[in-house]
Amino acid sequence: MKQIFLPLILALNLSAMPAYAQSQTEETTKKMEKPPIAEQRPYSYERHGYTISDPYHWLKDQSYPKIDDEDVLDYLKEENKWFEQNMAGQKALTDKLFKEMRARIKEDESTVPQKDGDWIYWTAFDEGAQYRKWYRKPVAGGEDQLILDENELAKDKEFFRLGALTISKDGSLMAYSSDTNGSERYTVRFRCLDDSVDLPDEVCGASGKWGDVSIEGTIGNIVFSADAKSLLYGLVNENWRVDQIFMHRLGTKQSDDVLIYKEPELGFTAGVGLTQSEKFIAISTGDNETSEVRLIPTDNPTGEQILISPRKKGREYSVEEHEGTLYILTNDDHVNFRLATASLDKPGEWETLIAGSDAFYLTDMTAFKDFYVTEGRENGLDQVEIRSYADPNKIERIAFPEASYNAGLDNNPEYEISKLRLSYESMVTPDTVYDYTLTDKALETLKVQEIPSGYDASQYTTERLTIEARDGAMVPVSLVYKNGTKLDGSAPLHLYAYGAYGYAVPPSFSTTRLSLVDRGFVYAIAHIRGGDDLGRNWYLQGKLMQRTNTFNDFVDVAKGLADKGYTSKGRISASGGSAGGELMGAVVNSDPDLWGAIVAHVPFVDVLNTMQDESLPLTPGEWPEWGNPITDKAAFEYIRSYSPYDQVSAQDYPPMLITGGLNDPRVTYWEPAKWAAKLRATKTDDNILLLKTNMGAGHGGKSGRWNRVEETAEEFAFILWQLGVTESEK
Repeated sequence: MKQIFLPLILALNLSAMPAYAQSQTEETTKKMEKPPIAEQRPYSYERHGYTISDPYHWLKDQSYPKIDDEDVLDYLKEENKWFEQNMAGQKALTDKLFKEMRARIKEDESTVPQKDGDWIYWTAFDEGAQYRKWYRKPVAGGEDQLILDENELAKDKEFFRLGALTISKDGSLMAYSSDTNGSERYTVRFRCLDDSVDLPDEVCGASGKWGDVSIEGTIGNIVFSADAKSLLYGLVNENWRVDQIFMHRLGTKQSDDVLIYKEPELGFTAGVGLTQSEKFIAISTGDNETSEVRLIPTDNPTGEQILISPRKKGREYSVEEHEGTLYILTNDDHVNFRLATASLDKPGEWETLIAGSDAFYLTDMTAFKDFYVTEGRENGLDQVEIRSYADPNKIERIAFPEASYNAGLDNNPEYEISKLRLSYESMVTPDTVYDYTLTDKALETLKVQEIPSGYDASQYTTERLTIEARDGAMVPVSLVYKNGTKLDGSAPLHLYAYGAYGYAVPPSFSTTRLSLVDRGFVYAIAHIRGGDDLGRNWYLQGKLMQRTNTFNDFVDVAKGLADKGYTSKGRISASGGSAGGELMGAVVNSDPDLWGAIVAHVPFVDVLNTMQDESLPLTPGEWPEWGNPITDKAAFEYIRSYSPYDQVSAQDYPPMLITGGLNDPRVTYWEPAKWAAKLRATKTDDNILLLKTNMGAGHGGKSGRWNRVEETAEEFAFILWQLGVTESEK
């Protein structure tokens, strides 16, 4: 089974009600007459001839990452109390939204089983459960085996998130990592899956199942050696950066682990993975613009490392291997990447196999035994192509049925296959899993996401259009709305975007989104610059000294949609998280009267201060994305010109809901806290401003699938409340 590292999921307790519905003490139920006002304490610093005043600097606990400053904690608790008090009036609506959202989710949902070696693997939820169970059964026949129950691991914990999970090639041993407070510092543990394999007691434990030895402080993938006697992992340092790769020998203590790789550069982060053939372990390191890869034999992790090519600033590359030939995906001579080959004995001598193209953005390559697959985007739409090793001109592009969609490779763990597992969805088509049979070139539908409460795609319309930004760029927009929605400017519209790090927001399906769409909303995704939706240049035009293109695109899309009659000024709600939360902060500063409601999740809004704090987890690795204001005066001035926290001014702001996570290592809790405090003290309106800090979670919010839904219901209730959308409009 190929190693996995599960992405962040928003999400805690099936029976839990919204925070404001929980029982409270007499003290906490005492009504607050006014919102909390954070004290302003003198603090300033000088840089590049500027004196910057920051009276809310004290909200950053000076003992971070330990957070024990009572003044800080008291302020956050007061803000949470203000949030709970104000949302109490929306309890009935939140409960209704939660009930209808939950009714669209199949409670005993399971994944499509997939073969990997001698076993077939899948995951499933029990009805009502918060977390998954992991199963397998022998290909040759036999009983289902429960190999991991996340619900048991999460029992009595406020927070639980599974990180990485991998199973040895012989199927005898499993390693997994988990986070129990949202700090994303994972602990690895082992489980013996085959009693017939003789393993040390320290590995299997006294029960013969669960291991007694754990590995603390990891993040990212974990990889077994070929003989399953060792595990490679990345260790997080005190600044939450992986700068060391270690090998753990099963049956030994973590203190005895062997250092395999040490990253010398401050801003680079390292990780491990497997080639598709599983012959090599890849050690990849890089920042947001430069990368470097080493290969080591899976059967000899302490053996000689093959450096593919030394790092060059601005060059990115990744590596696959097939029968002694390396396949290198790189942007060295074209912004949209090319695919090159090299031999193992001369890994740095690259020869072009697929040239870079202005029209086709090459994003991935997977090397199977008898063919390879390239993935990319053309005109912003996903493409999957099957290619021949022997004949470079033999290209088979898989055709998908809709004009706008999200598609790509799904779980394909094996090297030698005759069917290709694919995933597909659109804004009106639920998540669909296909097998593409290579011999007859046919898509076989294995599963379509089930919506128990019912769903009829014919009742909805999806569109993809372009809107001209102020500098002439044509920005794609994906829309979905219910048939019969009036497009005369009267409809409310929700606009979503991210716009950073080259992440393209796909036009995908969402069951929770229907709670807005069914109430007459047009739902729009703006594919703004900063993402790579239209190719790598689209991303580059939204970073560093062109960052404000991202914010302008979003505003111009909102205005353009109003001009086209999809909505009108003041009837637009918008949301974004992390860097998308920075987007929310920028657009409320620039165009506050455009929005009817804003939701900013874990927003990266204190950009200038964060990019000058080298001690913070992500800062050095983020300089290629945002610029380094410490050494570069121009970067300092440019970041200051748009940093949402720095640009708060005495003007009217729309109603706003801001969220944060106390244990968040990506966007630290004080960014949303400082921003909310400054907004509350500066803005000139009476519109509601709420700050909710999850005191036991991190960047992804609470854990558990139902609490994720619960928090979405809470968000949508706030939007409907502020836009004045009543149930009669549903």
